[in-house]
Amino acid sequence: MRVLLVEDHKPLLKALKRGLEEEGLAVDTAEDGEDADFKARGASYDVIVLDLMLPRVDGLTLLKQWRKDEIKTHVLILTAKDTTEDKVRGLDLGADDYLTKPFQLEELLARLRALVRRSHQVKNPTLRVHDLEIDTSARAVKRAGKLIHLTPREYALLQFLAFHRGKVVTRTMIWEHLYDEYDENTSNVVDVYIRYLRTKIDKGFDKPLILTRWGEGYMLRGEEDET
Repeated sequence: MRVLLVEDHKPLLKALKRGLEEEGLAVDTAEDGEDADFKARGASYDVIVLDLMLPRVDGLTLLKQWRKDEIKTHVLILTAKDTTEDKVRGLDLGADDYLTKPFQLEELLARLRALVRRSHQVKNPTLRVHDLEIDTSARAVKRAGKLIHLTPREYALLQFLAFHRGKVVTRTMIWEHLYDEYDENTSNVVDVYIRYLRTKIDKGFDKPLILTRWGEGYMLRGEEDET
């Protein structure tokens, strides 16, 4: 999951970025409305976490303009204003969810996971692919009932493939959703993590689930992919 975190309070921004990254999310940041607007228009994000009280351009103005320009990225607004009017206005302008400060990181993470599931039209927090189970709430993975330990980056890659199961995802798509703007790795690292996943997910099982489509990318086996 790649997130744009827009917050002008630097201590909170730093703490949230660290907490989200520890959970395996790729996080870009912006401390004012102009920078947020530039990044929202220039990269592909799963969710934008948007503070309302921002310098240069406020959050509601940004949100209104993004929706006018048909930027469809999910937006979760953060506000210190615990009033019904502010919440209603944000939702009416196109926000998908909101959190009132102060909040717990666990709640923010849960809401982010829910928004990503919504974008892929998935309601059940447990994704099932043949004998593979991915519990997106607990971030736990099992195959044939056996618990599989994955690093945060490996888990993020597997979840991304699962949300697109049966469809080819290119290296570029994977890169854009799993790596932030400051990551110095090259796109070849995607192939490395695919190998890591195959060792943990497919090794020792008769049916491989992670498939290569040469010249196109990778995919997680769908119900119809039996070859």
